[in-house]
Amino acid sequence: MAGIYIHIPYCRKACNYCNFHFSTNLKTKSDLIQCLIRQISEDNYVKETDISTIYFGGGTPSLLSSSEINAIMQAIYDNFQIEGNAEITLEANPDDVNIETVKLWKEIGINRISLGVQSFYDEDLSFMNRAHNSLQSKNSIELLQPAFENITIDLIYGSSTTTHEMWRNNIDTAISYAIPHISSYCLTVESKTALANLVKKGQVTMDEQKATEQYDILMNKLTDAGFDHYEISNFGKPGYYSKHNTSYWQNKLYHGFGPGAHSYNGQSRKWNIANNALYIQNMLNGQPYYDEEILSEADQYNEYIMTRLRTHWGIDFGYVLTHFGTKYVKYLKEMVQNINPSLLDSSEHTIKLSKEGKFFADGIASDLFILN
Repeated sequence: MAGIYIHIPYCRKACNYCNFHFSTNLKTKSDLIQCLIRQISEDNYVKETDISTIYFGGGTPSLLSSSEINAIMQAIYDNFQIEGNAEITLEANPDDVNIETVKLWKEIGINRISLGVQSFYDEDLSFMNRAHNSLQSKNSIELLQPAFENITIDLIYGSSTTTHEMWRNNIDTAISYAIPHISSYCLTVESKTALANLVKKGQVTMDEQKATEQYDILMNKLTDAGFDHYEISNFGKPGYYSKHNTSYWQNKLYHGFGPGAHSYNGQSRKWNIANNALYIQNMLNGQPYYDEEILSEADQYNEYIMTRLRTHWGIDFGYVLTHFGTKYVKYLKEMVQNINPSLLDSSEHTIKLSKEGKFFADGIASDLFILN
């Protein structure tokens, strides 16, 4: 089984922290969707056609009309075998949610909504340049819940506008709505973003210690509320883990359609041109619309280490032995000896991060990498 990711590169506003590929100019939307559908019908980079998850990401997929989403879905069903209980996720912004859109999304076959709340405080949302307000977030949840059992929301911590009290209230508000899954990310300064420019000018100061403390608050409150902390940034009630994202962390194959989308076929990775006009032009002219990287054995090992260490399943020595051989198992065990034991919760068969280790996940992973 493989997954499908659909990248919809349009937004109403540019959030000040976002470095994903998107455009606020919607003039090319119709042409791009036709090219995206063409890619779905022609692309055979990933040979696996049995599909267990479909994910509409962006950008802001909820900007699409129901007929546009339906056309993409029809193309997928025409070209792939979709599992009967496939998870089909649509990322949505609160300002796009109303009685009509909820009804149409349900009819199209969407069965999971990822809602970009980010904060229940207007001062946070204004600082982030989000297109919605706090009231819209709360109203959208109340509109979605009668139709969708499987809802996840995004929350951002570490903003200069977010006090510890506000952060606790954000988490408590999400819990009060009985949301079964929460993805939470630290506000990070990415290059070529408005936030990076504000920091460079000294107009915004980032407080790493505050962000660390808010991540600790997040872990404590959500685990106390019955959530499984199954990946560094993801918390789910039992039965509500993201199947699509989990497939990435479990090294499964995936198709990526649309500008900026990535695909993985087990031996190599490709990524589509992150430029709407060029993606359309090259698709229409039959020209290459993606770049590709062949993954060496060391690359594949390092990716396994990086992704699995972020999860509560951890690194499995048996998997490393089966897929990479004794040399890699020996190397891994040697490297583990150099890491502070308090950062790991390991056994004879697995390497997992302790709670303290979750604060240093990227650094620990890099210490376990092997050089090409």
